[in-house]
Amino acid sequence: MTELQTYITSYFGITNENLDAIASLFDATTVSKGDYFNKSGHYCKKLSFVKNGYFRVFGYASNDKEITQWIASKGYFLTDVYSFYFQQPARWNIQALCDCELYTIRLEDYQQLSSIVPNWPTMEKQFMAKCFTMLEDRVFSHLSQNAEERYNALFEHNKELFNQVSLHYIASMLGMSPETLSRIRKRKN
Repeated sequence: MTELQTYITSYFGITNENLDAIASLFDATTVSKGDYFNKSGHYCKKLSFVKNGYFRVFGYASNDKEITQWIASKGYFLTDVYSFYFQQPARWNIQALCDCELYTIRLEDYQQLSSIVPNWPTMEKQFMAKCFTMLEDRVFSHLSQNAEERYNALFEHNKELFNQVSLHYIASMLGMSPETLSRIRKRKN
């Protein structure tokens, strides 16, 4: 069983009969370091499961400052949700931070899932609700925690990120300056 099949089984509770049909819609793909999975303004017509590697999801503030919205790593799904679900131009740039391996499903194949798995709409709704809950938790942490508490929470949840990704990107994702992140890290050592 591939990582994708294991994740689909644990996350969605898909039966083995449907699992093979769903997994067959995904293709093994790669994205080289520095290449884009998708760029803002373009249509994102794919959804991928990250087998390994790191992707930076980022945009630009009104002052043209880059803001890292998220760093996706192994075990996460990757797409520009707005573009993928609503067929609108993407709002985010998604760039590989290293050579990455993915399992990718094209939009037209994704749209066929409800004919393969009769209860797919219910499972998809649960998946989206879990994603929304994660987003709510992240927004709440940004509003209720200070910079050091946000750092600690991310470090506890994803330690390897700090050895694999530029600290500048991590600082941006945590809503702090690189200098603040550096001071926090110095106090921790």
